Amino acid sequence: MFPRKIYDLSLPGKAKLRLGERTLVMGILNITPDSFADGGRHADPVMAAAAACEMDEGGADIIDIGGESTRPGAEALTSAEELARVLPVIRRVVGRVRAPLSIDTYKAEVARVALAEGVSIVNDISGLRYDPLLAQIVAAAGVPIVLMHTRGRPREMYREAVYRDVENEVASELTESICAAVAAGIARDRLIVDPGIGFAKRPEHSYAALAALPAWAALDRPILIGPSRKSFLQSALGDRTPEQREWGTAAAVAAAVLYGAHIVRVHNVPDMVDVVRVADRIRDATSNE
Repeated sequence: MFPRKIYDLSLPGKAKLRLGERTLVMGILNITPDSFADGGRHADPVMAAAAACEMDEGGADIIDIGGESTRPGAEALTSAEELARVLPVIRRVVGRVRAPLSIDTYKAEVARVALAEGVSIVNDISGLRYDPLLAQIVAAAGVPIVLMHTRGRPREMYREAVYRDVENEVASELTESICAAVAAGIARDRLIVDPGIGFAKRPEHSYAALAALPAWAALDRPILIGPSRKSFLQSALGDRTPEQREWGTAAAVAAAVLYGAHIVRVHNVPDMVDVVRVADRIRDATSNE
């Protein structure tokens, strides 16, 4: 198997996440009426909070709360609209779950308020490209941030899906995000990178990004992979609804673990925890030979 460096990720207070000894599972909690993957199932705050507790009980290491759909073609929300969706859930969940919470946003104001309410991590799909103030908020709070690779906005991202060399172009653009974060005062040891499976990438690019995962160890940052239920899986599986892509998701998650991912981001936490546990055992057995 490919080697995986171990990182200690400091969270607010004295908490730490140990990345690399085993693969961590980030559960996806979409507080959106137009989510591609779950049809708005968690748009009600009470139901969303219950789902977060179920993820926690099911083995989630992190719970990622998002209030704006970023599927291809999605329209942007204002900060006020996004906060109206996520705040009632955050307030119901903080203190009730073991897993630290992440806010899936690219907006500085949403991140600022969520962090003040007890969220511990920011997950930015834009890699600090959409809102120039976000880096300042994260730097001031001293929290970790996930820097994802994409190009363009969700409504136009497929226009940008043109690559000659996925591995090197994504690595170069993630390096730009890392440099922007450090220049803004975010400690390098607070950074996680995500190659952005399905974002500004056609299916062949997403598969290439998964296959290139070992090369991105050279960035010297923990790697997050989010293949869950995404449309790129249909090029292998055929026409399936998002919920019918669980076996394909399981294959992508297993590959990500074996190729060196530190965190996998998934919808179906209990089943993917099982996949990760088995894949981690294979990694361990290979490294001990």
